[in-house]
Amino acid sequence: MSFRMTKMLSCVLALLIVAPANAATSANNRVLLVVSGYGLDGGKTRPGFEMDELTQAYVVFADNGLDVDIASPSGGAVVADQYNPKKPYNSRFLADSAAAAKLASTRSLASVSKEKYAAIFIIGGKGSMFDLPINVELKTLLADTYEAGGVIGAVCHGPAVLMNIPLKGGALLLEGRSVTGFSNEEEALFHKGWGSSFPVLLENGLRGSGAKFSEAPMMLSHVVTDGRLITGQNPASTAAAAEAMIKAMGRTPAPRQPWVDERSMALLSQMLSDDKVKARAAFNADPKLYDVALIATWGFFRAQSAGSDRSALAHAVEVMELALPHFSRPELVAGLAEARNKLEKMQ
Repeated sequence: MSFRMTKMLSCVLALLIVAPANAATSANNRVLLVVSGYGLDGGKTRPGFEMDELTQAYVVFADNGLDVDIASPSGGAVVADQYNPKKPYNSRFLADSAAAAKLASTRSLASVSKEKYAAIFIIGGKGSMFDLPINVELKTLLADTYEAGGVIGAVCHGPAVLMNIPLKGGALLLEGRSVTGFSNEEEALFHKGWGSSFPVLLENGLRGSGAKFSEAPMMLSHVVTDGRLITGQNPASTAAAAEAMIKAMGRTPAPRQPWVDERSMALLSQMLSDDKVKARAAFNADPKLYDVALIATWGFFRAQSAGSDRSALAHAVEVMELALPHFSRPELVAGLAEARNKLEKMQ
């Protein structure tokens, strides 16, 4: 076969190969993280965004070779709610001069409104209930990105932005879609100070938008994937939600070791399943692998929210009993005694 014939055949074959509609997006390495700019005074005067969520998402995306931008409604400096800078994902982010600079001077949503991203992830925090859902540029960017084949994700209170986003043809983004977000149970326990100021409780708003809402027990990781729409229930769901987005982009997430608090919440999920014997054995084999204070606190609050649900109260007692030998605080001892007493009366 002549060189000319070979070249012609190659051209014909190239024309016959039809690329998928989202090929351009799949090849795009850019991800946008969106945070609220509403916060003031570390969240005391006005709530802001959750630093733990931002840094976990940033680390996961960066470790998977993605270029990450950070944007807020007006751009510039933004205020996070109070957080622990010593947590491994926070300390790593703060030590990364390029990452820290992006947060110190976030891009405005107006400046990124016409740019192309493979994925957009909305970071939660109570502030995201106030300024993000009313930002028209953000809603347009989300709709355009989704319709171009991109992946949309949100965690904790971030899914508030997803309400009332129209797509071409008149359908709404959330109509009939499976989602999650910060639940009414979690609001009642942890956000009494700001919940009354929200335009709507997130769970109620998502259900009212035609979405199918699901939830895990309070503060346990829960991620819902509906095609290219990914939502996480709470801060503990952030890393898993980011990895689910990477999968929705057609990639395989890079292997990683779970953080201590992430491992602790996974243990709690295991405690609530049929694997509770394995969970106890894993914990007792090396309690230092876990955040015992976090586990004890979860048990304490789970008892407070159990109400007349005997099964939930029994789980709370089991969790507090697991933590007590390693975290014997007066509040935990009193909470456990009260829960045991209440459990006995239910028999």
